[in-house]
Amino acid sequence: MAVLKVIEVLSNSEKSWEDATRKAVKQASKSVKNIKSVYVREQSAIVKDNEVTEFRVNLKLTFEVN
Repeated sequence: MAVLKVIEVLSNSEKSWEDATRKAVKQASKSVKNIKSVYVREQSAIVKDNEVTEFRVNLKLTFEVN
């Protein structure tokens, strides 16, 4: 039986929400091993001068505990 843990992670990107998600997983994987899934809980964006300048995601990352 596997034991899984869920943590909340925030990330941002100037490109897209998908890029912000990939960045979060890549950065988290440096200290968290056995990542199994990611759930995008919330998305938002920053607007400056009528242009979207930053995409933000709030993620739930699930990983297996050894």
